[in-house]
Amino acid sequence: MKRLHVHVGVKDLSNSVDFYSTLFGQKPTKVKEDYAKWMLDDPRINFAISTRTSTEGIDHLGIQVDEESELTQLTERLKNADLGVYGEGETTCCYAESKKAWVKDPAGIAWEAYHTMADAELFSEKIAAPEVVKKGCC
Repeated sequence: MKRLHVHVGVKDLSNSVDFYSTLFGQKPTKVKEDYAKWMLDDPRINFAISTRTSTEGIDHLGIQVDEESELTQLTERLKNADLGVYGEGETTCCYAESKKAWVKDPAGIAWEAYHTMADAELFSEKIAAPEVVKKGCC
């Protein structure tokens, strides 16, 4: 099963957590000093905010998959569409260990396709997709 992912850059994390918690009717499932995430089932979305982006607003979009086979299938579709898949592989990003592939859509919006394997204590161990990322890993 797949889940839409939206990552928004914010200036004031605490104020933004309060706003989105009210909007979604629930508290975040993960909160760090620079990051918060809601795993919503209605609508099915992984909504994250952080102060690690270079600008406020939508930083990137993505599709999170439950199974590694779904990631392989999605990555192959992107490659077949000749969308310039890059940044493939395992990484620690957004306090999670994941396998990812990045692509930019025709409008230049960064999209990630990823499978999360485990939680992590660090935001990032290495910088992935540096041409998309100004600061941080995603």
